Amino acid sequence: MTTFEEREKGFETKYKRDQELQFKVNARRNKLLGLWAAEKLGLDPAAAEAYAKEVVMSDFDEPGDSDVLRKVMDDLGAASVAVEEHAIRREMDRLLALAKEQVQRDS
Repeated sequence: MTTFEEREKGFETKYKRDQELQFKVNARRNKLLGLWAAEKLGLDPAAAEAYAKEVVMSDFDEPGDSDVLRKVMDDLGAASVAVEEHAIRREMDRLLALAKEQVQRDS
């Protein structure tokens, strides 16, 4: 194997690892967001865990964060819990940083 091929394989391995890490971070952020929203909804611990899983699964609807944001906004709105979109986005940003710390610590 040439140096170029070794280097290319190294970059591919790093890219794959980075993508897996980003997936884990996003999933953790979405779970934390679901738990945050569940608290606002007044759900008991078991229902909160189930709701958090629903939020994680909603991220597979379309690329990006808009599907997660829409689910949380719709659910809070349906329960007459007044939370502005910018507040949810701010919480998503805060939880993303927390999720990154948690995933790195757990790895």
